[in-house]
Amino acid sequence: MPDGYQWLVTVSWINVSILGFNMLPIYPLDGGQILRSLLWFVVGRGRSLMAATLVGFVGVAGFLIVAVWFRSIWLGAVAVFLVMNCWSGLKHARELLRIAKCPRRPGFACPSCRTAPPLGAFWQCGKCAQAFDTFASGAVCPHCGIQFVRTGCLDCGEQHPISAWRTNPPVDASVLTRYPASS
Repeated sequence: MPDGYQWLVTVSWINVSILGFNMLPIYPLDGGQILRSLLWFVVGRGRSLMAATLVGFVGVAGFLIVAVWFRSIWLGAVAVFLVMNCWSGLKHARELLRIAKCPRRPGFACPSCRTAPPLGAFWQCGKCAQAFDTFASGAVCPHCGIQFVRTGCLDCGEQHPISAWRTNPPVDASVLTRYPASS
């Protein structure tokens, strides 16, 4: 069965080619995701994404050279797709690095990753699309008044009720009036 053998060889060659392409260290591909994940443990989330996208841009440049060399519109289209995803990853990495440098809110921490949330209007209302600080407003949008049941962590992405974020128990005001602080 020479046709069956040739079909198996062709399918095997296609699978190995797709595997090789997917393992390139270009950010949106699996190789770029693996690179980002390995770097995450060493340099953190924002820097690992930045490094993976910069390596991805170098890989895309090589991919563009191959597309021009072979005069392939399809390889050029794939290169454009990869450039757009690397650019998106670069913008995301810049935002993550900006958030990482922000001062953190005392008295609150994510129940999952134990990271304090940043100070500032980093959360967006799903109803009016306005940015606000969910911890300053008690998970209520100050623009439209909608109450949010869960608040998302900007570091790990997990969502929890605002009450689960408190690290210090709230002080009962009646205790303060019964036992005033000595001067």
